[in-house]
Amino acid sequence: MSFEQIAWLPLCAGLTGVGLLLSFLGMRRRGVLAGLRGVAWSLLPLAAYLTGALPTLWRIGTAVVGFVTGVALNPTVWAGVALAGLSAVLFVVTGAVRGRRLRTSGSGRAAEAPAGGAGAAGGGAVRGSSGTRPLPRPGAAPADPARPAGSGTQPMARPGATPAGKPAGKQTGKRAASSDDDFSEIEDILKRRGIG
Repeated sequence: MSFEQIAWLPLCAGLTGVGLLLSFLGMRRRGVLAGLRGVAWSLLPLAAYLTGALPTLWRIGTAVVGFVTGVALNPTVWAGVALAGLSAVLFVVTGAVRGRRLRTSGSGRAAEAPAGGAGAAGGGAVRGSSGTRPLPRPGAAPADPARPAGSGTQPMARPGATPAGKPAGKQTGKRAASSDDDFSEIEDILKRRGIG
């Protein structure tokens, strides 16, 4: 059936009339707001006919239906859909494995750093004749005799924070112990990363 074979004016006017009747019934049952929303929907078919938008809507509808039927009945398209799905699954799995490796390894940057300039930036790996080896941590024996062992970057103190080991005024009991535990966990993480 083509677009020209359909009597669009009676169809659109009929849809609008039925919609207005259902909107009136909906207004009596559910309230004015629901009724006015129904009237808004009911006026759209007649408005589409009067503005000349129906041919465009017809082409869009036939294109969508043609695409869906082409997908449903074409094995080549289904092969493409399967490959796209496999690609998505591989992205998700490799991302999860990579994230797990970064969490479980002590230093994620050392495992991911390229062989080129990572050693110069600090926190990477040095490539030697026997393969890749990690850089020495700050505080270890310095590779450069001119640089002292403890001259790495130090973490900055928070404003208003009290020195370690001293109580923070009114913090007592469970709350003070909890914050000390949190800070000790943070210090351990920083030491493992070679920062503190």
